[in-house]
Amino acid sequence: MTRQALFVGGTRFIGRHAVREFRDAGYDVTLFHRGEHDSPFADDDGVEHLRGDRTETEDLADAAALDPDVVVDMVAYEPRDVRTATTLFDDVDAYVYVSSGSAYGDEDVPKREGETALEPCTDEQATDDSHETYGARKAEGDRAVFAAAADGVNALSVRPCVVYGPHDYTRRFDYWVQRVADYDRVLVPGDGTNLWHRVSVENVVRALRVVAEDGTPGEAYNVGDRRLQTLRETVETVADALDTDVEVVTAGERELDAGGLSPSDFPLYRDPPHVLDTNKLRSLDWDPVAPEDAIAETVEATPEREADEAQQGPDREAEERVLGVLETL
Repeated sequence: MTRQALFVGGTRFIGRHAVREFRDAGYDVTLFHRGEHDSPFADDDGVEHLRGDRTETEDLADAAALDPDVVVDMVAYEPRDVRTATTLFDDVDAYVYVSSGSAYGDEDVPKREGETALEPCTDEQATDDSHETYGARKAEGDRAVFAAAADGVNALSVRPCVVYGPHDYTRRFDYWVQRVADYDRVLVPGDGTNLWHRVSVENVVRALRVVAEDGTPGEAYNVGDRRLQTLRETVETVADALDTDVEVVTAGERELDAGGLSPSDFPLYRDPPHVLDTNKLRSLDWDPVAPEDAIAETVEATPEREADEAQQGPDREAEERVLGVLETL
C-alpha cells in the first residue's frame, strides 16, 4: 500500500524539495496550505491540495481527517501550533516538526542535541511574531514535541541550520553568487575563516524523510552539511562552479568602517561560530550531498540578476570604498 504524507505548508523553498523527495520515495502527498503561492506540483497526480489555515483548529482537523501516515510540519512558527498539531495527529506513524538550529541558546561548538541548552521562551515571546523571538519560539516548539512524545505521540524534530539551494526566496546565497559572477575582487568580512554552518536544501529534505521513517519519537536531529566550509571556501567553491577566478579580499572592522560597513552586513556571516553536530542524524543512514555538488546546483539555479538586486548585502559602491582603502595599505 502506498504511504500517505501530509505537508503542512510546502509550496515554497524547503517544502517543494521535500515533496519531491517523498514522491520519489513512493509516497502520495497532500499539501495543506492557504493557497497564497502557486503550487509547483499542479501536474503531479500524486500530489493533492487541501486549502486551509493551520492556525485554525477546524481547518487543521480537516487535514487530520485524511489519516496520513506521516506529517511534515513546515510552518509551525508558534509553540501552540505544535501543541495543536500533536494533539490532532496523535496516531500518525511520524509527526516531524521542522525546528531550527536557532533553537539553541548556548554558543557551544559544536551544538549537540540533548546537551546544548535551548533558548528559553516566555509567554510573551511565544506569540511574538518577530525575528528576535524566532529561536525562542522554535525551542518551545521542540519542548512541545518532547512533551507529546512522552504522552505516546510519534513526534520528532529536525533542526536545520541556514539552508541554501534552488528556489531560496531569501536570496542570502545569491548575493555571493552574484558577487563572484560580476566582479574580479570579492570582499569578505573578517579573515575569511568565519564558520556559520549551512545546509543544502537537498540534505534537509533527505533528513526529513529519514527521520520520518527511522527516527526515534521524542528526539531532535540536527541537520547541516556534513563538511563545513568557511566563508572564503564558499566563495571559492562558487567560483569553481562558475568556472572563473576571483581574488578574495578580507577586511576587518576598521577597514570595513571606511565604507560604512560592519561584518554583520554581509550575508552568511556570524560571530561567534555556529556549528551543529550531525552525527546523530548520520546514525540513521542519512546520506548527505557534498557541499561542492550542492553549491554547483545552487549556482546553476541562481537568477540572472545584478548583484545589487539581491535582497541582502552591502551596496557595491560601499565595498569599492573599502577595497580602495585596502589598496593603500
